[in-house]
Amino acid sequence: MKTIEEVIKGLPPELQQEVLDFATFLSEKRGRKTGRKLRQDWAGALSDYKGQYTSLELQKKSLDWREE
Repeated sequence: MKTIEEVIKGLPPELQQEVLDFATFLSEKRGRKTGRKLRQDWAGALSDYKGQYTSLELQKKSLDWREE
């Protein structure tokens, strides 16, 4: 079985550049996920409904609203 380096060296220069670009993209994509902060701007968004629904009913309703 060939190593990745051997496969890449066997490609024409324009495809080698494409492989490099794709590998760079994958590396950056993975790095972005680890550095993101958890968003909590949704907190309290259903507080208007607390008198009308139980927490379980709100959970089910929120799933329905998300599908719309």
